[in-house]
Amino acid sequence: MVSAVPTAPTEAQAPAGGLAQATFGGSIYRNLVNLVDKNVPTEWEVEEDKDKNIKVKNIKWAATIGTRSYGGPVVFGGRVFIGTNNDVPRDPKIKGPKAVLMCFAEKDGKFLWQNAHDQPPANVIRLALGDGLCSTPTVEGDFVYYCTPGCEVICANVHDGKIQWRYDMMKELNVFPCYLCTCSPLIVGEVIYLCTGNGTDETPKVASPEAPSFVALNKKDGKLLWKNNLPGANIIEGQWSNPVYADAGGKLQVIFAAGDGWVYGLQPKTGELIWKFQASLKPGKGDAGAKPYFVGTPVVVGDRLFVGLGVGPDLGTPPKIGHFFCLNVAKSGDVSCKSGKFDNKDPLNKDSALVWHFGGLVEPPPAKGRSVRFGSTISTAAVNDGLVYISEIDGYLYCLDANTGQRYWEHDCKAGVWGSPYWVDGKIYLCTQDGVCLIFPHQKTYAKPRVVDLQETLESTPLVANGVLYIATKKKVYAIAAAK
Repeated sequence: MVSAVPTAPTEAQAPAGGLAQATFGGSIYRNLVNLVDKNVPTEWEVEEDKDKNIKVKNIKWAATIGTRSYGGPVVFGGRVFIGTNNDVPRDPKIKGPKAVLMCFAEKDGKFLWQNAHDQPPANVIRLALGDGLCSTPTVEGDFVYYCTPGCEVICANVHDGKIQWRYDMMKELNVFPCYLCTCSPLIVGEVIYLCTGNGTDETPKVASPEAPSFVALNKKDGKLLWKNNLPGANIIEGQWSNPVYADAGGKLQVIFAAGDGWVYGLQPKTGELIWKFQASLKPGKGDAGAKPYFVGTPVVVGDRLFVGLGVGPDLGTPPKIGHFFCLNVAKSGDVSCKSGKFDNKDPLNKDSALVWHFGGLVEPPPAKGRSVRFGSTISTAAVNDGLVYISEIDGYLYCLDANTGQRYWEHDCKAGVWGSPYWVDGKIYLCTQDGVCLIFPHQKTYAKPRVVDLQETLESTPLVANGVLYIATKKKVYAIAAAK
């Protein structure tokens, strides 16, 4: 019997300090908002001058990882956990491509331990061979939980990395991931909820349509509690989003933004469908590129869910036209827009879950500037104080009204964005692929951001824990704190 999942507050959460667990998004609601930490650094320096001298300012410590890190760090219990690859081996006995979870001491960055895992077979991993461990771990108590690229769910001891149990979803459930599994486990009560990563092969067709896309495991021993194979053969490419939890007026649910462009709300105890919403429509006028699905993680605030469409960032031309949604998760049944239009003024949409939508073409097209309101995104939103911050992969950050979707401002970052905006201490931190961290004031009116250059590729989301800012580059993780 699955124990009852607890009811949950609707406020934004803070990572590490005051919570019982650390995970992507800081809580089971995945909202990238930290209401606890203050006096977070807004300036630091790590650079090499023309004479090869290293300038350092406000850097508490820096630790070498591999050559890629997408999932970003989590901090809990005096330890920093981060996924990477084996291109800079810590252990000379471990050779070749591996997925590696590393653990460092929070106080000084001392390397404590690592777990190295084999990559999936060549016909699965394909283009992602060097990506390493992309799952952002979830830490609770004495245990860290994460997914390997080959769809193994791992429970390890935080003190020494010793594996307590593992569940092989490829072996036990015939899951075939598109490239690799990236899920950050969602833990609520005694249950772990996961997106398996089931997807297409190189043909490209869904290799295992009967395999589940969503599962629930017992966190104590890894035993399967339930499985659900939605969306079956309708997966467009891969499934790399993360599950989120919601309590909509006592209606408890676990929500998955799936690889078919639908959002599914499921019963936490059984996996039975509560509601579904179709967000991915056929490409329309001026929309070149692949049909979009979900890569970014949904965010829940009260009975509202915020999520945007995109495609895998390295998988060809993304759609020119993007869509970002606010949905009411208190609904039941098929709550899609019956007219096929994302317009809540359309009378056919009155029974849908759509609260508002941001995106589509600008009509009439402007003489200068972009002809679309919003592009493809793989980012997760930060929602606080009536504002939503969301970025798109082509490097634009938007500030929207959380209640209406009205656009207050946008900023062209002049570089791609693979991570997400992070709200802390009245500011929004956003990292770009050209190595820049942008820091914006939290407000409705636009203000130019502070720009800090780390001079290394940044493709993950910043994190603040216990007053320290953590930023992962492809090769290092930095702990940034103002000098005392």
